[in-house]
Amino acid sequence: MLILSRKVNEKIMIGDDISISIIEIRGDQVRIGVDAPKHVKVFRREVFDAIEAENKAALESAAVLPELKFK
Repeated sequence: MLILSRKVNEKIMIGDDISISIIEIRGDQVRIGVDAPKHVKVFRREVFDAIEAENKAALESAAVLPELKFK
């Protein structure tokens, strides 16, 4: 893991086309902005984990469905 120190209005670049901007620092919270191409999905970790769990549950429930037999 790379750990960097940044001040308000400073940026971090990821590759050529993703930038992370420090918008505001207030107490123990930091507001950041993410500028990335539209095809790059950006999620907060807790949202990403919820999506992943939902997808896993959907896969598991699809495997449990009974096989339909047509006459």
